[in-house]
Amino acid sequence: MTAPLSPALLRAALAAAERGWPVFPLRPGDKRPAGHPERDCPRTGRCTEGHRTPEQRATLDPGHITACWQAAPYNVGIATGPAQLVVVDLDIPKDDTDTAPPEWAAMADGLDVFAALCERAGERMPTETYTVRTRRGGQHLYFTAPEGKTLRSTGGTLGWKVDTRAWGGYVVAAGSIVSGAPYEIIYDAPPAPLPAWLSDLLTPKPAPAPMPLAELSARMRNATAYSTTALRGELEKVLSAREGGRNRAVYFGAYALARLIRTGDLTEAAVTSELMSAGQSIGLPASECRTAIRSGLVRGGYSEASAA
Repeated sequence: MTAPLSPALLRAALAAAERGWPVFPLRPGDKRPAGHPERDCPRTGRCTEGHRTPEQRATLDPGHITACWQAAPYNVGIATGPAQLVVVDLDIPKDDTDTAPPEWAAMADGLDVFAALCERAGERMPTETYTVRTRRGGQHLYFTAPEGKTLRSTGGTLGWKVDTRAWGGYVVAAGSIVSGAPYEIIYDAPPAPLPAWLSDLLTPKPAPAPMPLAELSARMRNATAYSTTALRGELEKVLSAREGGRNRAVYFGAYALARLIRTGDLTEAAVTSELMSAGQSIGLPASECRTAIRSGLVRGGYSEASAA
């Protein structure tokens, strides 16, 4: 049975576009983009010249928006990059087992962590900006992106349960309903400029230059030339990993190097130390690095038990 059309969702899409925020359809009652993923792209219609992502399809055109939302009761996605927005996503735990890591002990949710970040920076909470309550009770704080910078979406870079949505991401617009719960405006004002201290924290640090082979060899006692070259190759993959693929790069680095630990060409301590340094240098939290390394080594056939 086809879901009934929703004039309210059309109004929500048009309202976002009127603010200058390009929109695209999300699946009815869901947060996921409507349409096909890249892996299933037919390369026909709008994708004749290549797959078009939701960010590329987002529009401000009232005619296109009206035609789209009159076809189905789509939820509304805002493409944050084209909208020149940076949205701070303050989430809440999913259940009782979703607790803060040690570095954020005693914090109840993303709002607590964000408050602590503001206190550490010596800044007041930037809450006087357009704000949306999410369906689970979290908050989206909207800010205008800084001039001259291209900030990308982040996951956990600022802290536990604090993500950001910018280029490469999107947010569910107010007025959308996910799993029966609405996204609601709780502070209706123009988005404030992104605070400079937050912009600095979100600006990617230049990746360090790959360690010279001679220096890496000197640090890897008893390592062969082959194993040292293999290690450097995996470290370079980690250092060049882009947002969204960093955790996987560390994991696959550990997976690939597990074989050389098993043969005795490299030590677990050396591999772990170098991958931890590389992962943290590109912005991965230490806890994520450790988990990715441990999982990669186990998947690669190395464990403390096998080494005993």
